[in-house]
Formats: sequence, C-alpha cells, structure tokens
Amino acid sequence: MTRRVLVLNGPNLGRLGSREPDVYGSTSYAGLVEACRTLGKELGLDADVRETNDEGELIRWLHEAADGAIPVVINPGAFTHYSYGMRDAAAQRTAPLIEVHISNPYAREEFRHTSVIAPVATGTVAGFGIGSYRLALRALADELAD
Repeated sequence: MTRRVLVLNGPNLGRLGSREPDVYGSTSYAGLVEACRTLGKELGLDADVRETNDEGELIRWLHEAADGAIPVVINPGAFTHYSYGMRDAAAQRTAPLIEVHISNPYAREEFRHTSVIAPVATGTVAGFGIGSYRLALRALADELAD
C-alpha cells in the first residue's frame, strides 16, 4: 500500500531551470516533479507534487494535509521567512512535515536566515540542490515507518 504525501512548492519554484541556475541548479520544475514521483514510488509513497505563487493556496493545501493526516514535504520559498499564516497552518499538522530548501539559506542573504516554518516542522533539509527533496522524502519514509 502506498501512502499519499504532498510535496508543496511556493513562489518562483515553477521557474526552476531558468531562475538563477547558479543558485537553484539546472533541473526544471518538470524534472523536480518526476524525481519526486519516481523516488516516492520506490519508497512506497504517492507523491502529489504541487506548486503555487499564492500564499493562500499553500495555506489551504496545508489545511488539506492536516485534515487528512497527510505527510508533507514543503518548500515555502520566500514565504519561509515571513508568512505567519503559513506557519500557523503548518503548526496544525497531524503527520510529519519536512521543510526543504534547494539552496542553503544560511549561506545567503541575512533575511533568509530566519524560518518561521522550521519551529513547527518535523525537520528541515537544505543546501543539497534538488537532492534536498530526495533526502526529505527518505526522511519522511523513515518517520512513517517508525
């Protein structure tokens, strides 16, 4: 039996591959989706990968996850640093939630050093490019197995 997992992506992540490839790599968003779905299948997870530039939509997806006890991997993008609404929605989680970042926020501008999501997440994976998602999915599978 596979377990459904939401892989949620915030603003500008749909532009992967063309947006600052020196920071975010050359993998396209479609490549990220495929990588998450493929690894998910290997781990017994049905990865439902979504992307939006809309903060309200991300919050609604977090509510969906909380209501359905659905595990989440989330890259909130810039919302990481200031969206208290998203933080409050993430705090309602009823299953593991792993924050993920492609780059290492601590190696970047100072405003990126604060995450309002991290304190309510199961854990955070950052700085490994698209591999951050693979590590997060593996960590999620381990959490669900325990």
